[in-house]
Amino acid sequence: MPKSHYRFNPESLSFDKIRLGIWAVLLRGFAYFVGSVIIAAVYYLIFASFVDSPKDKALLREIDQMTLQYDIIHREMDNIDKVIVQLQETDDNLYRTIFEAEPIPQTLRAGGTGGINKFKELEGYNNSNIVIETSKRLDNIRKKVYVQSKSFDELISLAKRKEDMLGAIPAIMPISNRDLIHIASGFGLRIHPIYKIIKFHAGMDFTAPTGTDVYVTGNGVVSDVESSKRGLGNHITIDHGFGYQSIYAHLDRINVRKGQKVSRGDVIGFVGSTGLSVAPHLHYEIKVNGINVDPVNYFFNDLSASEYEKMIEIASKTGQSFD
Repeated sequence: MPKSHYRFNPESLSFDKIRLGIWAVLLRGFAYFVGSVIIAAVYYLIFASFVDSPKDKALLREIDQMTLQYDIIHREMDNIDKVIVQLQETDDNLYRTIFEAEPIPQTLRAGGTGGINKFKELEGYNNSNIVIETSKRLDNIRKKVYVQSKSFDELISLAKRKEDMLGAIPAIMPISNRDLIHIASGFGLRIHPIYKIIKFHAGMDFTAPTGTDVYVTGNGVVSDVESSKRGLGNHITIDHGFGYQSIYAHLDRINVRKGQKVSRGDVIGFVGSTGLSVAPHLHYEIKVNGINVDPVNYFFNDLSASEYEKMIEIASKTGQSFD
């Protein structure tokens, strides 16, 4: 029950009970209400400043989880960058060295970063800088991976071409000669057997009985077949591709036709003494880009190191050719 209030009346020398009007009651009630609201707001602010609500706690947990995932993603991108750099170095310094190819230019590997702003639509949001930075890194990694994948495609093509080239190089002796007794004359200045003058000998001579098998020394195509009683006599020219040609001369018989594909080790003819020749033998030449080279440098598929040295010694001591 609300306490009554009294006021002293000097005229009657007594205390009169105070009766409040309706507006006074309402005003007092409003003052109590406003005071309560202010006190409640102060309590709320204090509580909100020091104590998180369940919703705030959930949001904080979500932010912490997203921050952790962001850090993990960036660490993974760092690892991917390191792997890409290792692949690039191996590509340039090993694979392309083996295949004698030029390294990928660094400007191409880095990729362009100018031009249209591709990330404009990501601007204007909370933490836009984080999203844009991550997107840029992913875009840069994507470009590097694309360039490296194209480089590997090129290396695969080079590897296939290298395999073809290794098969095409004239890398064996043109007759069976493991005992090295059939080398008669090497490459260089020699005494001509007929004219008895010093003349440049553009190939190697291998002595062998008439009819001895003659083997093609590398994969290729028969580019020329000639039968003649002069000069090189019956002879065959093989185009191996990659700038290589080989010539087999003074043959007794020919076992191939022009345009025929041949593989290393195929029998293409037989030793003879046709043309300008003094005895049965095979005159063998190798040309690289149209220039005669010493065939002794191309028998690496046949001989061991000691056999190779012995063959070079035999070829260099011979002072006269057979043609």
